[in-house]
Amino acid sequence: MNQYETVFILNPVLSDDQVKETVKKFENFLTERGAKMVANEDWGLKKLAYTIDNKKSGFYHLFQFAAPGEVINDYEVEFRRDERVMRYLTVRLDKYAIEWAEKRRSRMSKKSQA
Repeated sequence: MNQYETVFILNPVLSDDQVKETVKKFENFLTERGAKMVANEDWGLKKLAYTIDNKKSGFYHLFQFAAPGEVINDYEVEFRRDERVMRYLTVRLDKYAIEWAEKRRSRMSKKSQA
């Protein structure tokens, strides 16, 4: 199984419940197909660098997971089908990216504890 990271942006007009429901939908999609979630980060509402569908902000979310490669195509089709998702990007992580992501998570946890 390869390690992947997905960042997706949800429409800013969604309520908190709708955002949580959408995130849970994609998390369940992965786990039902044998993926193991490594990290699930909510980055919150952020300003976009450029407008997307006349929107200037969006809810950012990050998933890091280990999954078989054949799952990714179906996973991205689900993103395309869901009108709440404005943009998404999935990348396969090499050993250096995995190491960097672990360091970043440990730094973030230390900051939140302080």
